[in-house]
Amino acid sequence: MPQSLAKNYIHLVFSTQDRRPFLTHGTRTDLFAYVTNLLKNMDCAVFQIGGVEDHIHILFSLDKNIALSKLVNDLKTNSSKWLKSKSDNLIEFAWQHGYGAFSVSQSDIESVKEYIQNQPKPHEKMSFQDELRALLNRYEIGFDERYLWG
Repeated sequence: MPQSLAKNYIHLVFSTQDRRPFLTHGTRTDLFAYVTNLLKNMDCAVFQIGGVEDHIHILFSLDKNIALSKLVNDLKTNSSKWLKSKSDNLIEFAWQHGYGAFSVSQSDIESVKEYIQNQPKPHEKMSFQDELRALLNRYEIGFDERYLWG
C-alpha cells in the first residue's frame, strides 16, 4: 500500500503528582483549552477532555506519525510549564510519572465522551485510584499496585 492510513482513538488518563488537588474549576477550563491546542498542533483531533481536581481524561485520535509515549511526555511537559507560569499557587505543580492509555472502538466513542464529560459524578463516590483500577481491569491490563501510584 503506497499510503499509510490509521485511526486510533485513545482514552488517556493521568493525575497530578501525589494526586494533589491543584486543578480547580477555573484552572481546569484553561488547562483543557491549552491541552486541546497542544494536541491539535500534533495533528491529533480531540473529542472530549475533562477531569476533576487531581486528574484529567482526554479522548483523542492519535496521529499516525507520533508515538503515544512521546505525545504524553510532550503534553505533560508543556502543560506543566504552562500551569506553573499561571499562578504562584501552581509553582509546585507536577504530573505523576505514569499514565493510563486505552484504545477505544469507534462504536464506543459517544459513551466514552459522555463518561469524560460527566467526570465529577463518578468521583462523588469513587477515588481516582478506584477509577483507574476499574479502567485497568476493564481493559484487562495487569498491574502491580506497588508501582501504580508512585
